[in-house]
Amino acid sequence: MKNFLLKPALASAALLLCAQFGFAQGVTTPPGGGNQKSIVTQYIGSLVTVTIDYNSPDVHAPNGDDRKGKIWGQLVPYGLNPLGFGASTPENPSPWRAGANQNTTFEVSHDVKVQGNTLKAGKYGLHMIPQESGPWTIIFSNNSGAWGSFFYSPDEDALRVEADKEDSDYHEWLTFEFTDRQPEQATVALMWEDIKVPFTITVDNAKDMYVANMRNELQNTQGFNWQGWAAAANYCANNDVNLEEALTWAESGISAPFIGQKNWTTLSAKANVLNKLGKTDEAMAVMDEAVDDPTATSFAIHGYGRQLIGQDKKDQALEVFKKNHKKFEGAWPTSYGLARGYSAVGDFKNALKYIKIAQKNVPQGDTLNPPVIEANIKKLENKEDIN
Repeated sequence: MKNFLLKPALASAALLLCAQFGFAQGVTTPPGGGNQKSIVTQYIGSLVTVTIDYNSPDVHAPNGDDRKGKIWGQLVPYGLNPLGFGASTPENPSPWRAGANQNTTFEVSHDVKVQGNTLKAGKYGLHMIPQESGPWTIIFSNNSGAWGSFFYSPDEDALRVEADKEDSDYHEWLTFEFTDRQPEQATVALMWEDIKVPFTITVDNAKDMYVANMRNELQNTQGFNWQGWAAAANYCANNDVNLEEALTWAESGISAPFIGQKNWTTLSAKANVLNKLGKTDEAMAVMDEAVDDPTATSFAIHGYGRQLIGQDKKDQALEVFKKNHKKFEGAWPTSYGLARGYSAVGDFKNALKYIKIAQKNVPQGDTLNPPVIEANIKKLENKEDIN
């Protein structure tokens, strides 16, 4: 089929072609009019998928016709139009199918918002009402299986939203492209010739969605190891959600039968949740245990000390750096940690002593730390905090 939007004069040809298709089941032929089948799928975060399935016409038709400058308002008429076939009549004019040949479909795995309006999880027919000026209307129809827009009915609308068209770099082929991708939202744009029509898809309840998914996963293989419980607890703590249950998850990571394990990761996950619950003394006690645990590395303890400085717990940080230095017998980066700890409490003499030791013990091949240490030495000589 050459034209992706049939004019009334071609209705009889469409009927004949559809009849031919009916007798060609199981036989694959090239796409009508050279309009290649296209599918684009984008994840929003790790759970939500959006898939647009469409046929993609080009500006220069396969027969050599140059349709440049004749797309908008001609090949794709503005507004609603009677197509002279199916349910498309002057009394029930049709939108554009937002593509060629078969119905363009829009499928989303979870409930989302499109342009700020709720769209339930499911598969929809995607149609548009182009306008020469002013916003376009984007239609999500509950009828996703009809051919093109010939059987479109507004009674089957699931959602209508508006989006402004914009100037675009030239696109020979009609394309749907995700032009912006964030953890909780994405923008997709229809692009063809010299315009684009972008619209935004957002996931408002992403945190709750992840928690619900983790809850299910922890009942399956992910729950048969301590790593899954610790990761789930840390997610909740880091995002301030589901904290009471997260504490039970952290406990499972430490002590659940057969799979629980007390180590730096599980203990620090529990402390993370306790801190978010306001139980700071309990959290500190758990972290003391984590620091003493054989699985705690010098770098992990160093990071914890720096975290305490960031929380303005300078005295506690210095004690952690002292423990780290003793436990690993002065190995890198424990001397650097002591320099930071002494600097935090204003003891620049000791801070300068240990940063110079750290400078001598920088690992071979490390090109990142030496210039930073040199700059910090100058700060300490001027009695300036290096944190």
